[in-house]
Amino acid sequence: MSASVRIPTILRTYTDGSAEVTAEGATLQEVIADLDRNHPGIAQRILDETGKLRRFVNVYVNDDDVRFAEGLATEIKDGAGISIIPAVAGGC
Repeated sequence: MSASVRIPTILRTYTDGSAEVTAEGATLQEVIADLDRNHPGIAQRILDETGKLRRFVNVYVNDDDVRFAEGLATEIKDGAGISIIPAVAGGC
């Protein structure tokens, strides 16, 4: 399945500045692997050393947070929109 992946500013160095790229896969894990094949190094910023989503990286598939779905096993339908959103910390 082909999906449109929205890339946050901090990761655009891996996509030559592109804010949105296309990736293939039937699951989120496959999409991230394809993303990394086409943009080497980006998966290391999304996944931790055990291969799980990093704690402070949120991923949405069609506006659904994958942490409340199937995580990396979340099914990706053709034409899906995937958003990678790094958590922002701050305060007063």
